[in-house]
Amino acid sequence: MSNPRNITRVLQLAGLAGVVLLFLVPVIGSRALVQDLFGVLTLLILAQNWNLLAGFAGLVSVGQQAFVGVGAYAMFACVILLGMDPLVGIVVGGIAAMLLAIPMAFFSFRLAGAYFAIGTWVVAEVTRLCLAQWKALGGGTGTSLPKGTTKAMTGVPEIKAWLGGSSSAASDALTYWLALSLALATLAAAYWFLKSRMGLGLQALRDNEEAARSVGVNPTRLKAWVFMLTAFGTGLCGALLFIQITRVTPEAAFSVVDWTAFVIFITVIGGIGTLPGPIVGVIVFYFLQRTLADYGTVYLIVLGCLGIAVMLFARRGLWGLFTEKTGIELLSLRQLPPEKIHAR
Repeated sequence: MSNPRNITRVLQLAGLAGVVLLFLVPVIGSRALVQDLFGVLTLLILAQNWNLLAGFAGLVSVGQQAFVGVGAYAMFACVILLGMDPLVGIVVGGIAAMLLAIPMAFFSFRLAGAYFAIGTWVVAEVTRLCLAQWKALGGGTGTSLPKGTTKAMTGVPEIKAWLGGSSSAASDALTYWLALSLALATLAAAYWFLKSRMGLGLQALRDNEEAARSVGVNPTRLKAWVFMLTAFGTGLCGALLFIQITRVTPEAAFSVVDWTAFVIFITVIGGIGTLPGPIVGVIVFYFLQRTLADYGTVYLIVLGCLGIAVMLFARRGLWGLFTEKTGIELLSLRQLPPEKIHAR
């Protein structure tokens, strides 16, 4: 078992078993556990999207809350103003966030480095202020989903009949399964994309833009596609989050701490630029949150100290440190030379 390849297979099997167990949580676990894990999964989705953007495209955005907020408001508009099912509103929320990414990219792509980061934050704040003027959705005070909306979603009656219990528990189970499915789909899509020709070009841009240009990579077009796709995934997650919360306000939907700062922390401590990194980071974050949440500011101080320690002593994050020490890699993005591929 000391062979890294054998240990990797064991970890892969453990991961599959873990996924099966996660799908069974609404069946065998408590409603409180379902709600806790829903929060963890949505943070993981946001971290996966930010990791693809910053870790692989080199676009360090601190305005991802714009896509969460637009996704949430688009879903609320679909339900309250158009009478749609919230599940349809989730898809509309993702599309709305992707449409916002077009003018946002046009503005922010003219900037670089820290200026790009600040530019995305400015656009997010402008978007928040604009949506705070939308009187039909409560303006600055926000609004709530109509009573019984989440209990009447497509699939809730069937889940209630299957699991028993209340409609509220069935609604929680549905949103949990959607979050888990979206997290797995995001991971699979990121792996497929990064192993593709476009993904290789993206990583080349991150490492050396001039060299990538010299071999025919179009940096603006490629980064724009990634920016739009991650906006779509983030918008989907935002809409799903606020179905569970059932109330939206500009401050909550566009919270830079909840939807960007914590997401950056998770990605950095787990391992930015690696696919398993956000998974490790969200597990650590959840453990610290559960252990230290009752201690108030101590909780935030520990998070800050851990983030500083990782950046100083493990630049590649906890997963990168683990890989470096053990030689074990999961979801590796390394490309083998043609002769080695044929040799296999």
